[in-house]
Amino acid sequence: MDFALILFILLLVTGGIWVIDILFLKKRREANARDPWWIEYGAGFFPVILIVFLLRSFIAEPFKIPSGSMIPTLLVGDFILVNKYTYGIRLPLLNKKIIEVGTPKRGDVVVFRYPENPDENYIKRLVGLPGDKVAYQNKRLTVNGEEVPVKPLDDYLHPERLYYSKQYEEKLGEATHRILNDVEAPPFVTGVSPFPGHENCLYNNAGVICTVPPGHYFMMGDNRDNSRDSRAWGFVPDENIVGRAFFIWMNFSDPGRVGSFG
Repeated sequence: MDFALILFILLLVTGGIWVIDILFLKKRREANARDPWWIEYGAGFFPVILIVFLLRSFIAEPFKIPSGSMIPTLLVGDFILVNKYTYGIRLPLLNKKIIEVGTPKRGDVVVFRYPENPDENYIKRLVGLPGDKVAYQNKRLTVNGEEVPVKPLDDYLHPERLYYSKQYEEKLGEATHRILNDVEAPPFVTGVSPFPGHENCLYNNAGVICTVPPGHYFMMGDNRDNSRDSRAWGFVPDENIVGRAFFIWMNFSDPGRVGSFG
């Protein structure tokens, strides 16, 4: 079951106990009588659960990085915070935007509900905005006919698997970040799903070319040859957006990463 739903149910239950106690039960108890245990715990936890629910729904939400698709920006085991209001205020659970605050930008690291299974949260870098023509051909990224600038860096050593990847500094929009490519990996896309809007994409031996439909975004992992992303499962609808990742608050294997991003 979704944690947000569990939290909402707990909020309703404890809030209901708190309201019933204030309006009815408290008046019937003797002045020095101790509160029943279920009222003591239920009403007592209500303010805490309310604060957690509001913070998690509208301010920031924690996530753990489960895979290596965003290496070297984010590593497996990073615990990150996601800004929930930067792209607009959304109703909890329904994820319906009610107040427009800002819009996603190219280069943002975004958490979103996976289109093929909305119960799962994914994290990728936003590469294409609605209407953009995104081409990833022979491992070079082009947006609206312009190649995204890259600068070669020293090869990246994967400490867990002890092999090297080609590493580059990429400038996408206002964001400068690092990406990886594996020399031996093919440029073409494998494992493509029959996603909605599939007709907007052209697949060839060099990779893929897509035109992003209105109200959707094109996402890619920074570990380009080890990321299953919009190249394979398609576009992310705006209503699936959760927020923008902005801070690493813990990594138990490498505490030195706390406070960094990439």
